[in-house]
Amino acid sequence: MAHTRVYRDGVLVEEDFPVEQVSDYLRDPATTVWLDFCEPTENDLASISEELGLHALAVEDAAEEHQRPKFDRYDTHSFLIAYSAHFDVDTGMVTKSELAAFVTKQALVTVRKDDGFDIEAVAQRWDSSADLAKSGVAFLLHGLLDYIVDGHFDSVQALDDQIEALEDLVFDERPDQRELQRRSFRLRKSLTALRRVVLPMREVVNTVLRRDQHLVDSVMMPYFQDVYDHVLRASEWTESLRDLVATVRETQLNLQGNRLNTIMKKVTSWAAIIAVPTAVTGFYGQNVPYPGFQTTSGFWVSTVAIVLLSVGLYASFKRRDWL
Repeated sequence: MAHTRVYRDGVLVEEDFPVEQVSDYLRDPATTVWLDFCEPTENDLASISEELGLHALAVEDAAEEHQRPKFDRYDTHSFLIAYSAHFDVDTGMVTKSELAAFVTKQALVTVRKDDGFDIEAVAQRWDSSADLAKSGVAFLLHGLLDYIVDGHFDSVQALDDQIEALEDLVFDERPDQRELQRRSFRLRKSLTALRRVVLPMREVVNTVLRRDQHLVDSVMMPYFQDVYDHVLRASEWTESLRDLVATVRETQLNLQGNRLNTIMKKVTSWAAIIAVPTAVTGFYGQNVPYPGFQTTSGFWVSTVAIVLLSVGLYASFKRRDWL
């Protein structure tokens, strides 16, 4: 089912009207039309393409999935590809939803590849700032981009919180190494997926802001600048998180190496201490005559030697922090 809206002189006059009436409304230069498709058929795209004069390459990109975020300019319209993103704290995974949009002088046509993109939230943003609707398509495009970028920003923030929790887990007294590795890998995978949709948005919004595009008027320019600022902050934050995840992994490996060195020192120290009585008793266990052979004095000499040497080694290792 398609969603439709029409604004006349900045006022919402009708919504959810049949798609066939779009051309009738566009005859009035004072109107702005929004049309939304979710998983459209080829016939749906063909009909609106013929009606609005859309370029065949843009229509082809709108029908295909897994496109790169971009903003292309054609003779009669512009074409946008973007992704919404949501980070699930429970699973640690990023969910993406692809959106294509055709931007003409009087119309905004959005094409959702699945129902994961919450278009109702975009409509609520439009309703909450209805005083800007006089700017026409720029008003609609701003609400769409603002929703997408805010979703990116929220996802980056949630991912940052998860990485901080991972840092705390690294410095536990007895960390679960398997769980650490699993969470670290999952967060790195989510961060990579998020970077692929966040970083290209800098180019997208920057292209929209270019004056030769003639898309943004003086009223909407500050609002688009605010969106661009959020895009830059989300991009820079994403890059810093990438370095932070790598640092967490390196720290985890260093701590593992330090713990292993400590264990090896302790094991080696105890082995050295245990070697003393083994060596002494082995010497006195020789089946040949020697001073103290088969006498009580020989037993006490060997016992005292074992105790003194063992205590001496223990004190020496303890002083060097090997035990």
